[in-house]
Amino acid sequence: MSDVSERGRGDPMREPASGPLSVTRDASAAPEGGIPSAVLLQGRREIVILHAGALYRLRVTANDKLILTK
Repeated sequence: MSDVSERGRGDPMREPASGPLSVTRDASAAPEGGIPSAVLLQGRREIVILHAGALYRLRVTANDKLILTK
């Protein structure tokens, strides 16, 4: 799971070029209770999320849907 293809995706353990994600930074732009997917993905088609010690992949499909897999 450590290798991610080069199409706009980076090392999942490295912070994006724009810095770490700050949910409070974009809280005013988010609908109540939600974070826009663009904030999470930051132009990528796939990101890796570390949650409770497990790695998950959030990716955008060809039909512009989101899929979360463990």
